Amino acid sequence: MKSNAVKSYALELDWSAQTILPIEFRGRELHLEARAYQGHDPHNQAFVLIHRANQANSELPVVRVHSGCITGDIFHSLKCDCYPQLQSALETITTSPLGVLIYLPYHEGRGIGIVNKIRAYALQDQGYDTVDANVAVGAPIEARTYDLAAHILFDLGLPEIRLLTNNPAKVDALRAEGINVIERLPVVCTPNAHNVRYLETKKARMAHAL
Repeated sequence: MKSNAVKSYALELDWSAQTILPIEFRGRELHLEARAYQGHDPHNQAFVLIHRANQANSELPVVRVHSGCITGDIFHSLKCDCYPQLQSALETITTSPLGVLIYLPYHEGRGIGIVNKIRAYALQDQGYDTVDANVAVGAPIEARTYDLAAHILFDLGLPEIRLLTNNPAKVDALRAEGINVIERLPVVCTPNAHNVRYLETKKARMAHAL
């Protein structure tokens, strides 16, 4: 049954590239497996980094499925917690026997895109919270899907994982796609003056475990 699931999911993917990527992370030079994937929609592309230690054979993988955030991940915006979450996840992944980062650029703004995201930010400056701002610009509160991430995990032969996330909905979504999330691992970040209300809203209105 499990092998059939892996085969059917693999057919959904266009695995376009693989290489070894040297990166600098917190003063260390690391050499990670890098893969690029594309789903049926050419805009649904994913970038994957894999860290494997010699003793990784019997270990459950530690996985972060990270939604792309231009403002946070690249420019270190203080309005969200995306950058510190990414850095914390990379620290865990690169010090685990088997760690995987699945980076989904098309998840920008919880899936509503960069233009709607900045429109929503402008409304947040006027007092809206992150949920009501999305509604006010005519966008969904949450538009992300995780089928491509699940397909990737099956393609990698990793149907059982430990997931780095504070979002229980992400756990449920991956389980619905057939991934066995054995454990949810929290990603702990320190709030700042610019994102404290955003984090409070995620906890109160989106059930994030913060």
